Amino acid sequence: MTPDINHSRRQLLQCLALGAGAGILQGCRSMPDQNALPTRVANTRLYLTACSGIVPPKQRQLALPRLAQAGFQLENTAALERSHQRFAGTDAQRLSDLQTLLTEPQLPPLVLAARGGYGAMRLLPHLDFSRLGARLKESRSSLVGYSDFCAIQLAVLAKSGVGSFAGPMLGDFGAPSPSPYAINEFFSAITTPQRSLRIAAAQPQPQGRGEGIFWGGNLSVLSSLAGTPYLPEIQGGLLFLEDVGEQPYRVERMLQQLHLAGVLSRQKAIFLGDFSMQKHVDVYDPHYNFDAVVAELRRISGVPVFTGVPFGHIANKTTLPLGYPARFHSDGGGLSLQFFDYPTLSPAGLQPDAMLGPQLA
Repeated sequence: MTPDINHSRRQLLQCLALGAGAGILQGCRSMPDQNALPTRVANTRLYLTACSGIVPPKQRQLALPRLAQAGFQLENTAALERSHQRFAGTDAQRLSDLQTLLTEPQLPPLVLAARGGYGAMRLLPHLDFSRLGARLKESRSSLVGYSDFCAIQLAVLAKSGVGSFAGPMLGDFGAPSPSPYAINEFFSAITTPQRSLRIAAAQPQPQGRGEGIFWGGNLSVLSSLAGTPYLPEIQGGLLFLEDVGEQPYRVERMLQQLHLAGVLSRQKAIFLGDFSMQKHVDVYDPHYNFDAVVAELRRISGVPVFTGVPFGHIANKTTLPLGYPARFHSDGGGLSLQFFDYPTLSPAGLQPDAMLGPQLA
């Protein structure tokens, strides 16, 4: 790629982070036409679901115009305005978001979670996840989200073998200053059949490589599904975990639960995202920190454990295909992940200016 185009890409992504009113996914008007980069998605249906907590009004007020300006045809936006106790509607209302997908003549290519919190787990016994997964696979549609929504994603994977994307939710698009990196990674993931992620931080693991199903999600949600039919039984997998708001001993306790359930030892490797541990001091021992938790995880699991995956409750998050094949390679300089065989948006459904482009330069 030429330096001029690199400059234009940086200019574009800087503009995306500015001005909520202008829309984060619009192009910069000062960009030369010959270097114009894709910034709009052509009439791509995007279905919104609110399975968990109440959606803050400011988030939807900022996110919806931005997504519409990107060219998405937004569906089920009324779900974002529901409120019942601490949830985005009653159990029946939140369940209806997903049940609609069982009867739609043609599923939208993307189903985007509004936010996390709590509530998705209450819906699990009431939905035919085998049928939902079959419909998603048939239409090559993808669920996108993280946090509490991974209860839905894990249930679909457990019951049908169909994966999803750990990626930004409506709240990320509705942030006052959305992350250009997160936006760029999201568009790259949903449109690129194969992609790689390089983590430059050195890993305290011997050099190695492997391949397996990359799966997982939020540690609190995943550990709460242990012993239920909604936790996938992945043998030789690449397990990904992230969390937020937990003290070190609680993180270890959840990992111990997965260990006792036999989940950890069945994996080929474990990959840790962001746990936001800078703000949390262990209430029992202030010297017991996240590094100590990781050391214990390595001891009890008996498999390689890698850290630093840029995903979690952070602004600058990548987008990860979950439930699909991946390869990893660890060397002295860091860790590489390669993802493949996951569904993407068809180029036939996109205009020439439909993507943000590859990695932020």
